[in-house]
Amino acid sequence: MLNSVLRHPAAKPLVFFGCLLPLAWLAWRLFGASSHGNAFGYNPQEYLNRHLGDWALRFLLATLALTPLRALTGATGVNRFRRMLGLYAFFYVCLHVLSYVWLDQGFYWPELWKDISKRTYITVGMVSFILLVPLAVTSWNRMLRKLGAARWRRLHQTVYVIAPLACLHFFMMRKGFQIEPVIYAVVCGFLLGHRLISRLRRSHTAP
Repeated sequence: MLNSVLRHPAAKPLVFFGCLLPLAWLAWRLFGASSHGNAFGYNPQEYLNRHLGDWALRFLLATLALTPLRALTGATGVNRFRRMLGLYAFFYVCLHVLSYVWLDQGFYWPELWKDISKRTYITVGMVSFILLVPLAVTSWNRMLRKLGAARWRRLHQTVYVIAPLACLHFFMMRKGFQIEPVIYAVVCGFLLGHRLISRLRRSHTAP
């Protein structure tokens, strides 16, 4: 039943437009609610940056969740959405970085580099962003054929480093102890732990 729903022709368009809802929410707040006052609170730059960063992390974890979901439910149809969710994660990461570079730093590169090198959480965030770029660039079937399946798979396993770095960036940027970054870190740990356990089981059962 679930597989038939996931493989329905309308499933991909629905997920595609559903992934745009966080951006639509920002547009609504900006153009629809701005008449009632400041649409993004007393610090709009921070609001935009955090909103986009939160959704970038959510889409990244959603991409990682597809493999455990397939294993637990047998719904192989989830594989159809892996590339889409991964590219949406990259899309929101780019907007997150752009909001920082543009709205916070005003494209003033000397101050930008100084800020990246001085603040550890920004350094971690930029490293995870840079590591994510090759995955987005090589996500297409043509690049898979060009690189070869083995090299492509090794490259895309970098996401197992990127996801914890993104969670660490989220945890470090929040002042004081907050439960939300911990929840994301626990979810990330569960998703990566599931992969590790599955790999160990396969290695033990292999002839």
